[in-house]
Amino acid sequence: MKILLVSPRTPDTFWSFAHVLRFVAKKAAFPPLGLLTVAAMLPREWELRLVDLNVKRLTDADLRWADHVLLSAMIVHQESVREIVRRCAALGKPVLAGGPLFTTGHENFPEIAHFVLGEAEEVMPQVVTDLAAGRLQPVYRAPGYPAVALAPLPRWDLIRVRDYVTMAAQFSRGCPFDCEFCDIIVMNGRVPRTKSPEQFIGELEALRLRGWKDMVFVVDDNFIGNKARTRALLHAMIEWRERTRAGMGFLTEASINLSDDPELLALMVRAGFRKVFVGIETPSAASLDECRKLQNRGRDLVAAVQVLQRAGLEVMGGFIVGFDSDTGDIFKQQFDFIQRSGVVTAMVGLLTALPQTRLYQRLKQEGRLIAASSGDNTAATLNFMPKLNREYLESGYRELMRRLYEPRNYYRRIRIFLKNHEVTGERLRLSWADLSAFVKSFWLLGVWHRGRVAYWWFSLTTLLRRPRQFRLAIELAIIGHHFRCVAEQL
Repeated sequence: MKILLVSPRTPDTFWSFAHVLRFVAKKAAFPPLGLLTVAAMLPREWELRLVDLNVKRLTDADLRWADHVLLSAMIVHQESVREIVRRCAALGKPVLAGGPLFTTGHENFPEIAHFVLGEAEEVMPQVVTDLAAGRLQPVYRAPGYPAVALAPLPRWDLIRVRDYVTMAAQFSRGCPFDCEFCDIIVMNGRVPRTKSPEQFIGELEALRLRGWKDMVFVVDDNFIGNKARTRALLHAMIEWRERTRAGMGFLTEASINLSDDPELLALMVRAGFRKVFVGIETPSAASLDECRKLQNRGRDLVAAVQVLQRAGLEVMGGFIVGFDSDTGDIFKQQFDFIQRSGVVTAMVGLLTALPQTRLYQRLKQEGRLIAASSGDNTAATLNFMPKLNREYLESGYRELMRRLYEPRNYYRRIRIFLKNHEVTGERLRLSWADLSAFVKSFWLLGVWHRGRVAYWWFSLTTLLRRPRQFRLAIELAIIGHHFRCVAEQL
């Protein structure tokens, strides 16, 4: 059996980091972890190929070679998915599709004949049997939320890890919170399920043995969803790092209540975590109440961010505008909060009603839905009728993004972060890759682009005043170029 696994092209969004790839000589930000994990559930004697459209082209020769095409996608990939499926149909290649895009909206793709809906671990044995027998069913639906321990070691041999900026691994699925707009609890539930520390360490060791020394994205819905199990994992990671001298660093997603647990924070930093994405959403207490982001209520959010920064973590923040409770000054509130807190990487988006979420159901009942979600958190259009003027929200969002990533505002935010950030072993020792990225940033940001004066002032003052943080500062300057490009295209 010949199986072609295809990962669609990611459009130019916050998470694509497309505009920084030239600095680091990579082809894509993250590998297709879901497809690599599914590949490991297929028989070893089958012939497998994986094509990631973010890394290379999908050729007709690839498609002609395959008996079946396995496709996994998120909502943001839907345009690329339709093109892939069209090409498969033209060559008579059957497609089996899975992933979030199809789990919450497979009925929108009548051109695809076969689906796996939900998490794959418990249904893949039947899929394999039916593939081998030539009697693939229209729909395979996960009966519930499987134990994450059933997930096999990803097939890293199907990709070239050096094509990617960051590797990916998963410890848990699910989140204990109940935010109205979030589809995580729709797909993965509210009871976090985890792998054992031994299983997760085994995955990191497999990456280490393949020569990986850079960042690993722990792609959990909420890394601290089960704090007791997270603590056990962190102790195991610390022991593994000390024993193997592994040089990897880690980033993940967690809720803001991480700031309430100094012991857990210290363990994360000792285990090599350097960045954490936190859903801050809004400084408006009324809007937090509206969307049931209760873990963010009753606290000083700027102070909470600074607790994480002082512990040694860079906070990447998610922010949303467009709640019914938002007032006319919401854009000023968001700008002031982001600048004061030193959240350098501020991923701001207009509220969107994702399929099957409680927000989607509520707006549908109120007759306010006007379009399907694109899944793009930088889309400058709303898919529902808001309480505030729609044109005001959409134009205000574009202006907010441009202001946040205007060079002087952006570099000012980095300075605030560096002042709060606890240096954890940073030294002014640059690798050849670091030096190459710096030279490219010097040419692009310091010569060609507007903001060059602000760039040089920022670089020189950081080098003189905070030399131990210089490497981090330049990394953030480069990332800012990506966000500035995204903002200018809105």
